[in-house]
Amino acid sequence: MPPQQAPSPMAMLFPFAIMFVIFYLLVFRPQSKERRTHQDMLKNLKKYDEVVTAGGMLGTVLNVKPDTVTVRVDDNVKVEVEKASIARLVKAHGGAAEELATTEKRA
Repeated sequence: MPPQQAPSPMAMLFPFAIMFVIFYLLVFRPQSKERRTHQDMLKNLKKYDEVVTAGGMLGTVLNVKPDTVTVRVDDNVKVEVEKASIARLVKAHGGAAEELATTEKRA
């Protein structure tokens, strides 16, 4: 019986390349798209937008600063939170609602 030949390096790398492509399509790409959408939402926050924080507090944006947002959670209660802690936009105020709906349709 003749000695067996070792598989070529290309034949060994092919399955790993296929797994990486599948992993990229199922994990990395959707995650980066979601992160980009969230960053756009944070960039476009306006006064009177209704938001939910990462902690689950519902409130209305009163003031937007470069790194923080002042959110009214009750009649006389204002909380200043980091922009990154805004989880999602519940309802955009004015023309921003139409813009947000258009952006979501494109995505």
